[in-house]
Amino acid sequence: MSSELSVDHLLGIKYLNRQDIELIFKTADHFKEVINRPIKKVPSLRDITIANLFFENSTRTRLSFELAEKRLSADVINFSAASSSVKKGETLIDTVNNILSMKVDMVVMRHPNPGAGIFLSKHVNARIINAGDGAHEHPTQALLDSYSIREKLGGVKGKKVVIVGDILHSRVALSNIFALRLQGAQVKVCGPRTLMPKHIESLGVEVETNMKKALEWCDVANMLRVQNERMEISYFPSTREYTQQYGLNKKMLDSLDRKIVIMHPGPINRGVEITSDVADSDQAIILDQVQNGVAVRMAVIYLLASKIKQ
Repeated sequence: MSSELSVDHLLGIKYLNRQDIELIFKTADHFKEVINRPIKKVPSLRDITIANLFFENSTRTRLSFELAEKRLSADVINFSAASSSVKKGETLIDTVNNILSMKVDMVVMRHPNPGAGIFLSKHVNARIINAGDGAHEHPTQALLDSYSIREKLGGVKGKKVVIVGDILHSRVALSNIFALRLQGAQVKVCGPRTLMPKHIESLGVEVETNMKKALEWCDVANMLRVQNERMEISYFPSTREYTQQYGLNKKMLDSLDRKIVIMHPGPINRGVEITSDVADSDQAIILDQVQNGVAVRMAVIYLLASKIKQ
């Protein structure tokens, strides 16, 4: 197996190959062991400066990246668009170039526009990690989701995974579909037809509109929240009706003939897509996903930083 990634940036799962994912997971295994030690830091990136550019609200992803960077001993700059010159009309490239003139080596960016990371990678001299671009991709979330499945079930290949909820607006769903298919998993998507992209089957996934059937089929259910902030119109009659059809509760879970694994990328709308007794049950690996996110992001940052030094 190659000891370096085939890409210079992490812009989306669709640019990776299976060997890249295996390398990231093998590296994350090492870092997971590091973050469970009494001293959780390694000096790997002492000479690297990383800028976290978040043009969209984020708590989990931003904190996870920041912690991963600090565990690797990198110097970290945090940038929030809400309190920046972007509000005064400054362009994305001007903003980033001003930051890069401070000798920044790597940029972790979340942006509301799909393709923002790709655009940036062509115009600036730094490694770019996409921390979510609009409804396009969220590659590190998909990597930590696959890593969590691998940890819980011993592998991803051959596993049956259903992604439930707002597929239309979800960058998590798209990146997960790419990552899971690349590793040989079977994937179904489940939710109202109004929340399904038109040509979703062309990605090699099946659409299932019956929640009970989807749960009976799968080994893993990845529950997504409804992304009201991305909706300009109403895609279903009411939240109550959505919950009745596509919300996961303990009664439904207990009615299945075997135990399935429950995942959620967060933030959770408790009582909408998932009830508290499911989110807090021993079948849910939601907090494992959070812990694994730090190790996976450490792996991605470390592997991309190794290309800077060459």
